Amino acid sequence: MKENKIKKEYEINPITVAIIAEKVDGNYISQVIESNGAINYVKQSPISLIDFACQYFGSTLQGRQESARKILNAKHKVPISINPLCGMYFFPTVSPQHPFCSWISHSYVNCVHEAPENRTEFIFKNGSSITLDVSYGSMVNQLQRTAQFRYLLEERIHFKKKSIRYYRKDDDDHYHHICT
Repeated sequence: MKENKIKKEYEINPITVAIIAEKVDGNYISQVIESNGAINYVKQSPISLIDFACQYFGSTLQGRQESARKILNAKHKVPISINPLCGMYFFPTVSPQHPFCSWISHSYVNCVHEAPENRTEFIFKNGSSITLDVSYGSMVNQLQRTAQFRYLLEERIHFKKKSIRYYRKDDDDHYHHICT
């Protein structure tokens, strides 16, 4: 990786598969993997990219984490929804306070495998894979927790959408229900 290939900024989007923390010259940068096979190196930590994306969609990382904690009744390493309407759910590989925390998009994980030396291999839906220095059991738990969070949040959104009624006013000032 050459210094001139490191971008200053990156916007997490629906094709972002993973944001991997890497240490280069004493600083943490992000290796961003996309579903089309592109790999971008960004001169920001994964948590900075995640927080920026959360803010872009109307909250902060801290706000998203607090909401997830309440929905899941969990305290540590909670998954977040950057944008539930686009299916952008990410989970941290370790505590987000650690600079080497990477973030994985739940939507793109096909499966995980236990790898030697207490590592985990992630196989993504596009056929690519990465192996990280994180416990397999912990990552299985993170996948399940994210699936539960996703289900609960999407049920809330779906319920709210069903309870909204739309009306049209006719020429005689009468309102008519047009859809739910």
